[in-house]
Amino acid sequence: MSLSAVLFAAEALFIRWLNDRGVPTSTQLFARSMGQLLWVLPLVLSGGLAVFHTRRTGMHLMRGLCSTTTWGLYFLSFAFLDLATATVLSFTNVMFTTLLAGPVLGERVDRARWAGTLAGLLGVAVMLRPGADVPLTGALVALGAALAWCGITLTSRSLSRTERTETVLAWVGLVTSACTLPFAIAGWTPLNLGDVAILAVFGLVTPGIIWLVTEALRAGEASAVAPFQYLRLVVIAAVGWILWGEVPDGWTWLGAAVILSGAVMISISEARRR
Repeated sequence: MSLSAVLFAAEALFIRWLNDRGVPTSTQLFARSMGQLLWVLPLVLSGGLAVFHTRRTGMHLMRGLCSTTTWGLYFLSFAFLDLATATVLSFTNVMFTTLLAGPVLGERVDRARWAGTLAGLLGVAVMLRPGADVPLTGALVALGAALAWCGITLTSRSLSRTERTETVLAWVGLVTSACTLPFAIAGWTPLNLGDVAILAVFGLVTPGIIWLVTEALRAGEASAVAPFQYLRLVVIAAVGWILWGEVPDGWTWLGAAVILSGAVMISISEARRR
């Protein structure tokens, strides 16, 4: 889980680096989508098109659309916000998931998850208080990505009850690639060999996040390993300070601490519930 957190942080740094090099967000998205599709290509080659066999095509399409929306807004948030702030706001996805788990999936939400959700929302209010240094547009984009992230979580829970993991991954790669291709064509700008090389590494390496998280949950108790995913904030904040001199103000760090506490509380409660 710690390695997945570091790789998640590396993804954010790639995004910032590509933004600085003028590579469009749509191109970055397409590269990541194609990379994810390449990760499941061996399954397609060995099992044929049977890997796509499902009776829940609509839910797979919804899962893919949620992924496209989430990553599009998440990538875009780094164009407006510093690395640490964008990362902290992405953690609010666990709060939104808690709010929707009851009415959408009929799950019972315990007191710990409600407490974590309220703490997270309070942290957002602290970060976005009147006079804050956080750009409102960037904050709304980041919160939109977190809200769309709930769609990934909720559809994944639903699909996990009936679908094989490889089928879910294959459909996600296919739908996200198909969705991002028109935007990549519309926003295309010429790339030099350096940009192409960075995009290739970015697209092929970052899908490993899913594999690392899956293996972490297979190897250890979820309540023990889940909080380690938040290590990525430490890595991102440190690198943002060293490379770009980004230092959020005290109020932003206070809000971040409250959000992070709520997110950890919900993660542990969710893991124990399962």
